[in-house]
Amino acid sequence: MTDPDTLRPFTVVREGDSGLERLPRPFVAIGNFDGVHRGHRAVIGQAIDRARAAHRPAAVLTFEPHPRSFFRPDESSFHLSSEAAKLRLLASTGLDGAILLTFDAALAHLSAEDFVQNILVDRLAVSGAVIGFNFHFGKDRRGSPDFLKAQGAHHGFSVDVVPPFMLDRRRVSSGAVRDALSAGHIAEANELLGYPWFVTAQVVHGDKRGRTLGYPTANLRLGTDCGLKHGIYAVRVGLSGTLYDGVASFGRRPTFDNGAVLLEVFLFDFSGDLYGAVLDVAFIGWIRPELKFDDVDALIRRMDQDSSQARHLLARAAAAFPPLGNPSAE
Repeated sequence: MTDPDTLRPFTVVREGDSGLERLPRPFVAIGNFDGVHRGHRAVIGQAIDRARAAHRPAAVLTFEPHPRSFFRPDESSFHLSSEAAKLRLLASTGLDGAILLTFDAALAHLSAEDFVQNILVDRLAVSGAVIGFNFHFGKDRRGSPDFLKAQGAHHGFSVDVVPPFMLDRRRVSSGAVRDALSAGHIAEANELLGYPWFVTAQVVHGDKRGRTLGYPTANLRLGTDCGLKHGIYAVRVGLSGTLYDGVASFGRRPTFDNGAVLLEVFLFDFSGDLYGAVLDVAFIGWIRPELKFDDVDALIRRMDQDSSQARHLLARAAAAFPPLGNPSAE
């Protein structure tokens, strides 16, 4: 990712908003970019290179909500990044902006030809488009990479198709990252992403049981679609520009109530009131699965071990934290 000191102003243009005048004749990387993983950044990097060579802005053209959520509204889909998180990650790449299209019935039924004419040509006047090798678009996904190349030649904009991004002979994909997180394979997921996977949430009131155990926690409710494996993790927490190391439990607390799923975070070497604060919690390492203990003393002994192991894992990953830009910058 780009060094924060070299970040460019980043314009976010939503459906019906102004702002396109700050992205004239852009080169656009097109896709969903869930998680903004290494493969996505290869596509984004190509768009940036093409834009810089032509002295044009570089932007992503992406879709919210995720098309899967539109087509399968009754299914719980594990998304790697919320819209806000995706924009923060995109803002850290060196792009000039992001253009968000609302994925609704109108867009879903737009033909591939009309997508090119109405959006890429008439609305955005793109200088070029960059897509991944497997990107399809338009009604019934009939717009293929070859189709877009032909359309680009017809309308006078360039089209680059980026091949699969491979890591240790494995194709990097959002699905592979989801699978790794669902199995608790944090190191693997982070390697595929190129940064530590993270969540952002507001601290809410809990049962305050952690105080009696000597581990007062910040409690966060994640989306019901979060597919992260229940267990104990070494985490690094961002709070108002300051980073703190910590240990976290994600799950139902089987020793006590086996209740609603919570992320409970204990920050090392921190004192203060976190209620209402918004935390970025980056997952650095897996420690163990969630367990039920026979008594509180056994739980506390294991929590002491968990904290020691978390400190060890975090010491080995001293600089690990997601690169997060400011999507509101102009």
